[in-house]
Amino acid sequence: MPKGSRRPARQRRAAGRARGGRGLQAPRAEDHGVSGPAQRGIAHPEKKFGVVVVGVGRAGSVRMRDLRDSHASSAFLNLIGFVSRRELGSINGVPQISLEDALSSEEVEVAFVCSESASHEDYIRQFLNAGKHVLVEYPMTLSRAAAQGLWELAEEKGKILHEEHVELLMEEFAFLKKEVVGKDLLKGSLLFTAAPLKEEQFGFPAFSGISRLTWLVALFGELSVVSATLVERKEEQSMKMTVCLETEQKSPLTWTEEKGPGLKRNRYLSFHFKSGSLENMPNVGINKNIFLKDQNIFVQKLLGQFSEKELAAEKKRILHCLGLAEEIQKLCRPNN
Repeated sequence: MPKGSRRPARQRRAAGRARGGRGLQAPRAEDHGVSGPAQRGIAHPEKKFGVVVVGVGRAGSVRMRDLRDSHASSAFLNLIGFVSRRELGSINGVPQISLEDALSSEEVEVAFVCSESASHEDYIRQFLNAGKHVLVEYPMTLSRAAAQGLWELAEEKGKILHEEHVELLMEEFAFLKKEVVGKDLLKGSLLFTAAPLKEEQFGFPAFSGISRLTWLVALFGELSVVSATLVERKEEQSMKMTVCLETEQKSPLTWTEEKGPGLKRNRYLSFHFKSGSLENMPNVGINKNIFLKDQNIFVQKLLGQFSEKELAAEKKRILHCLGLAEEIQKLCRPNN
């Protein structure tokens, strides 16, 4: 949303239609993106938003489960069906519907886009043009300009466009946030290892790994890219991306993504401050209901319970991270 702008009247009306009583409690600014919104007494909603889930992989399946359970935010949502390229018929009683029917149905007001990253931009554009609100798994798009354009389209249509970032709702991030507050960073590193991902489906590693980049930005503020390299062994299905970043205070941060067969999904971090060091992540508990916490945030946006300041800060962070990912890709593949 452009600085100083307000949502059009039709968007404010659309966002407030389902308030019904006191609704969900808007999160405090310091809580947003960390532990999920707190809840208080919720009256029966005046209306429910009809939802279709696009893509029924891990994220889509969890979304469908949460929509069908008796959670506070789920009371404002009505799961109409799911869209999939596979012929599945139905899943646990939820019917499969065609993309065309989802786009044209007046009953469907919200799309949860949980497909592969490369398809996000097209789905978002189609659903916004059809007058639907959109929740999309990260990354929203594989370029900053595309994301900016989609937000402008959402503004034009008076609809909510929400990019999920469940990594900011994890117990590990909440722990790190508390550890970092008020400390002066000298240098840091974050290494992530995992099995390979198909780039044609999930994008260049800086985009498929954007949750790690988001962690660093959320912890240390806006960053700049100093250098970036990518070593690939395609015959072995392995790759290693090394990115040297710098905080606004000129403190160095190294982000490494390493993917290959047999590599377990792990994070290794090392942060050195003037007051001490933090090496790797202690066991801080199980990440419970992180997709549900994100759903709660999305419903609060539908109900108009987020301030313009909070929405602008979130959008600024997301666009900054997408811009960094794009710059990293250009440095690693200058001829593409």
